[in-house]
Amino acid sequence: MEQVRIGLVGTGFAAGFHVEAARRVVGINAEVAAVTSGHFENAVRFAEQHNVGKKYETYEEMLGDEEIDVVDLCVPTNLHLPMAVEAAEAGKHVIVEKPLTGYTAEAGHDRTELIGETVRRQQMLDHTLARMDELEAALEAGGVKLLYAENWVYAPAVAKARALVSAGSGTIMRLKAEESHCGSHASYATHWSLAGGGALLRTGSHPAGGVLHMKQFEGIHRCGKPIRPSSVVAEVGFLTKMDSFVAEEHKYLSHELVDCEDWGAALITFEDGSVAEVVSSDVVLGGIYNEMEIFCSNGRIRCNMNPNDQVLAYGAGDDSFGDEYLAEKISTRQGWNFASPDEHWASGYHQEMQDFMEAIAHQREPLSGWLLARDVVAVIYAAYVSAEEGRRVEVPW
Repeated sequence: MEQVRIGLVGTGFAAGFHVEAARRVVGINAEVAAVTSGHFENAVRFAEQHNVGKKYETYEEMLGDEEIDVVDLCVPTNLHLPMAVEAAEAGKHVIVEKPLTGYTAEAGHDRTELIGETVRRQQMLDHTLARMDELEAALEAGGVKLLYAENWVYAPAVAKARALVSAGSGTIMRLKAEESHCGSHASYATHWSLAGGGALLRTGSHPAGGVLHMKQFEGIHRCGKPIRPSSVVAEVGFLTKMDSFVAEEHKYLSHELVDCEDWGAALITFEDGSVAEVVSSDVVLGGIYNEMEIFCSNGRIRCNMNPNDQVLAYGAGDDSFGDEYLAEKISTRQGWNFASPDEHWASGYHQEMQDFMEAIAHQREPLSGWLLARDVVAVIYAAYVSAEEGRRVEVPW
């Protein structure tokens, strides 16, 4: 059996389900062979919990391990791009969590005081595009792949939508997509200098990735090249800073954001004239809502990734079902809840890792790769420019 050895970087929320996904890969021995973290004690603890053989004190030590084929970056956004460049220069393939990058405080460059009103969004867009060019050059020079961990691409609902679009003869005229919930798991998400943006980047990269992927797929299927975004109009909001919300004594929504928006909406126009509406929000209770709708010239497809109603569970109290997992980010365990039987499968995490391992082992491109990762960031940062300047903005290719 072909083998791919993974070096896991980071031990937080995403790292756990990446390990689970790797162990569900079939046909290829996908081994999480090593782990490292910013705090070595976390790597030791994670290795013990997940039976990982090697523990490295530094990322550089891991990159020096010739047995590691691919590094899996489950780290804060501000570390994605510099670590990906290092991996490519070391000849390692790179799995990187979404979003690929943003305008952040990188190692050795404290931009904390520069984020916000003192830096124009156009400057952020220009800088971020230049850094992505550096990564693209490093990937090409190293002959390695970037595997972009956008799980929407691999969700069974989206996979079925692709099959329906490819089997039909219609045109995708319009798309509508949203991801909303009550706030991020990650403590770094509160500061632009670490996250690179707020809800529109951190949460909106999922629905943006979904609609961009569907148009890329349609173009490749119909005429051999992807259909790409051409312009965007957008708005953002800081809803948890409203005086009426701040005055509320008991708050159900996360409200620790310092300088990041908690709501964003973007209207994307593609080069073929089709359009997409993308919404992202941190101010929605009741769990995660991942939805995409595709309006074709000959039909309509609705993808409900979350919530899904295979299992509905009513609890008279918070402890009605003990500690059994129900669903991510639900506001209460009382009353009716959507109890997902396999949330990670429904979200596409297992299928994502399967594709990545096959892409490495069989030397082919992944379904979610460099072009999608790059265009998502370009669209969202162009959207930030639009929201700041109140105008339509071209998406740089």
